[in-house]
Amino acid sequence: MKAFRLDQLEAERLANDGAYLQFLRERNMSVGLYALDAGEPDPQTPHREDEVYLVVSGRGSLTVGEETVQVGRGSVVYVPAGVQHRFHHITEDLRILVVFSPPES
Repeated sequence: MKAFRLDQLEAERLANDGAYLQFLRERNMSVGLYALDAGEPDPQTPHREDEVYLVVSGRGSLTVGEETVQVGRGSVVYVPAGVQHRFHHITEDLRILVVFSPPES
């Protein structure tokens, strides 16, 4: 078993000066913590893997393809591989768990 605490993951992410911290990688998936502060642009580009986002905290919008949804704590969004997507209009610092399948390359 592997167990994690969000506060420890956030501290590790900050110590590594990055917006994204991959903390679990297995044969069929990887999981990371993604952070975007209020007003900050989301620089990501489409991935070759399917993704699931679970918003842990914060508030903003997410556009996937041509659809836009408001996200906040508890929001879960699936993003198919290869589809353009971006968080925007971030009004409260976002902290997001990201599950990639297969593992992000």
